[in-house]
Amino acid sequence: MFNPPASRRDLLMRLPGIAGLACAWLFGSEREGRADREAQLPLPHFEPTARRVLYLFQSGAPSQLDLFDPKPGLEPRRATELPDSIRQGQRLTGMTSKQSSFPVAPSRYAFARHGSSGAWISELLPHTARIADELCFVRSMHTEAINHDPAVTFFQTGAQLAGRPSMGSWLSYGLGSENQNLPAFVAMVSIGTGNPNDQPLYDRLWGSGFLPSRYQGVKFRSQGDPVLHLSNPPGIDGRLRRLMLDDLVALNQQRFEQEHDPEIATRIAQYELAFRMQSSVPELTDLTDEPEHVFELYGPDSRKPGSYAANCLLARRLLERGVRFVQLFHRGWDQHLNLPKQITGQCLDTDQPSAALIHDLRQRGLLDDTLVVWGGEFGRTVYCQGTLTAENYGRDHHPRCFTIWMSGGGIRPGITYGETDDYSYNIVRDPVHVHDLHATMLHCLGIDHTRLTYRYQGRDFRLTDVHGRVIRDLLKS
Repeated sequence: MFNPPASRRDLLMRLPGIAGLACAWLFGSEREGRADREAQLPLPHFEPTARRVLYLFQSGAPSQLDLFDPKPGLEPRRATELPDSIRQGQRLTGMTSKQSSFPVAPSRYAFARHGSSGAWISELLPHTARIADELCFVRSMHTEAINHDPAVTFFQTGAQLAGRPSMGSWLSYGLGSENQNLPAFVAMVSIGTGNPNDQPLYDRLWGSGFLPSRYQGVKFRSQGDPVLHLSNPPGIDGRLRRLMLDDLVALNQQRFEQEHDPEIATRIAQYELAFRMQSSVPELTDLTDEPEHVFELYGPDSRKPGSYAANCLLARRLLERGVRFVQLFHRGWDQHLNLPKQITGQCLDTDQPSAALIHDLRQRGLLDDTLVVWGGEFGRTVYCQGTLTAENYGRDHHPRCFTIWMSGGGIRPGITYGETDDYSYNIVRDPVHVHDLHATMLHCLGIDHTRLTYRYQGRDFRLTDVHGRVIRDLLKS
């Protein structure tokens, strides 16, 4: 009986003579190398300060000028032209490249110092201001990407082009899971009230790229089953599902012994995880055991499935059950026009739940070994996009400088790192690149970023590519 090749690789390995032997040796060696690498990764490389990561990704790029990087000296310069000496010929996006004027738009929001650290925080973020001493603000982030998709992809994978493994997949690959009944990496997406038609987000952002697919993130949904196909079909109970899976495992194992394709082993493992998740996920997502004061802590939207607040509460439950990497994507920060109206909505979405997470993790004893990161893919320009008025302005994309904050997991609390010029346009002290952030995050998890690698297409890849340095000034020790 004719047995068709399962893949191009299978076809090449069936070639007669020297060609077939060479392909069999090449692909066999590659499989052995991968299996050996996965079985013997000596991780962590040193004592970690964090065991897990919570990444609060604010998709669309929050304005550092209106939230964290006050420039009171801009008010007398309102509506004046951005000096060429500041812009320095920077490449512009298609949204503003045709503008004949680049008028300076100071923030309309008041800033104040908070906590014993004296961190400057906008009036838009009163709840974040109350936890200022728990946070490390990095004002000197920068990136190369100037448009959303490559910039978001860069933050998630360390490369602007799609196809590389995401951060969570690298950690799943390197450190594995702490709970065999839940995925090591979970992603959730919410849509903000600021700009509900903001840039789309694609599943590849939590994908495993060229890593085996068992390391990809699992997306939790807000409607229906939290995970697709979690429930059994009508007429199928748990006993019958177990019998079906046992037969399926036997068939897959037989095929694996013939083909030695690692993706078959991945499929077996994923079916087993899915079966265990049928019990663990409903308990996880059932919030009826949460006391009323917890919902009050996370804010009025915390009972609304799919909201940022509800996802924050669910993230805490995932973290305390041992999920290695939890990432919340919140859309709506792309405020080219009508920024004052839109950013107010976004801050109402995110301020209280983000601060609640830090407080909740602290009181449960989880913050010390949980690394929390808050930030977007780039910043916003000091010059106005569109018409500047006394009440309204917009801001374009700005990759040269922007602000994120971090907390827990070995990060120094109560500091502000980095400095920008008087226009929040260029970095003047202590720049931090995306690769540097990744290197520092991995360091907190006990990983030397140069040693967490995976061989693909003849070379070793890593999250930080061939760049990155640990920013030790951000670390407690």
